[in-house]
Amino acid sequence: MARAIELATETKGTNPADTPIAALVVRDGKLVASGVNQTAECCDATAHAEIVALRAAGKAAGEMRIEGATLYSTLQPCGMCTMASIWAGISRVVYGAGRDDVHSMYFEDRHLSTLDFIVDAYKQNLTLTGGVRADECAPLYFRPWDDVPEKMQAND
Repeated sequence: MARAIELATETKGTNPADTPIAALVVRDGKLVASGVNQTAECCDATAHAEIVALRAAGKAAGEMRIEGATLYSTLQPCGMCTMASIWAGISRVVYGAGRDDVHSMYFEDRHLSTLDFIVDAYKQNLTLTGGVRADECAPLYFRPWDDVPEKMQAND
């Protein structure tokens, strides 16, 4: 997680408006790929850090599935990123800041969590660990009490 935080801040800074989210795919103790949020830069709603990292990991592995890998993310993955992890064969998801640590705008559904997506997909061999270095990750994002202008909220 330390490397993901470092990547987020080196690439995107610490201003929540710049969405400094980073993700890493690690397998057998080795970094396979990494990514940062590029939604604004690429004009692509799917260019979340986790998706960018999974795409790069697939290319590096030469196949879509990255069995046995761990996905690390500085922010709890949204439903799209969680489902992509399932499709990619990820075995473990580890995240820093959780949905209760950040503004609700980061999540498309206020009533479902990443765990719900895993359970609903009958994915029993995928483990989820949250809150890793949350105290370092959460300040990178708008907090629950922040008054974020409507035009800045992607998930309104």
